[in-house]
Amino acid sequence: MHKIIALYKFCEITNPKKLQMILKKELKNLQILGTIIIGHEGINGTVSGSETNINKTLKFLKSDSRFSDLDIKPSFSNKAPFLRLKVKIKKEIVTMGIDDIKPTTQAGKYVSYDQWDSLLNDEDTVLIDTRNDYEYSIGTFKNSINPKTSNFKEFPNWVKKQKFTEEVKKSKNIAMFCTGGIRCEKASSYMKNEGFKNVYHLKGGILKYLENIDIKNSLWQGECFVFDERVSVKHDLSQGDYDLCHGCRMPITEQEKLSNNYVKGVSCSHCVTVKSSEQVQRYKSRQKQINLAKAKNKSHLGPKTT
Repeated sequence: MHKIIALYKFCEITNPKKLQMILKKELKNLQILGTIIIGHEGINGTVSGSETNINKTLKFLKSDSRFSDLDIKPSFSNKAPFLRLKVKIKKEIVTMGIDDIKPTTQAGKYVSYDQWDSLLNDEDTVLIDTRNDYEYSIGTFKNSINPKTSNFKEFPNWVKKQKFTEEVKKSKNIAMFCTGGIRCEKASSYMKNEGFKNVYHLKGGILKYLENIDIKNSLWQGECFVFDERVSVKHDLSQGDYDLCHGCRMPITEQEKLSNNYVKGVSCSHCVTVKSSEQVQRYKSRQKQINLAKAKNKSHLGPKTT
């Protein structure tokens, strides 16, 4: 059984390179796989390993005062969700592309999972899903707005196009959510910067809500997309029913895989008409290498530390 933790923390990191070296060494020794992103604005990532080693990883991280209250969402999987360890340095730990957005100094109000439904049931609440369109397509909260973005950098432009009135900015509750809490927290900082007064975001994200709210009382509908080999999780955080088209990264059902448009590792009905012949050949070659590696009981993409 593999334990998985999604984690993040907005905080000031003056020397990301030093932290990268420390984390890479420690996580490698503990045989941890997954991705950690470090930037001057904080840390973000999802990693997996044995329960014992994940717990050691958390103890190590929390020994640093900057991460003592690290936001963590645990889950479990029978299948290894990652193939390698990556510890990267980036300008932003979640990319919005706007320099003056700083969640450490300005953000909306946290709403815990047990208070979330009350906020959503308020008629003055505008509920916004800050995730991407393909994530929204397989599950979201009841009555949420889909900005139809393909990446988080598109969110500010979507807000501007809505032309929210000053009345809405002052009187409505703007409630936002995402998978683990990091995107909606940064989005809340942006919304405050744009003059919205009553801005809220779900602490711990969808995963924390699903972990703690009984499905019989839940306002969540469908499955939750996750960025690892599980593709999606159900309300009880067990592995979901979706697979991934490795040609376009869209979640697909077993029924969709029966389509003539589906070629494993190459295309599906979502992308078959938009691929060039060069792309198709490249994806076919990649899938062939994956199949050969699998036949030899090897992992095509890892394990490898970067």
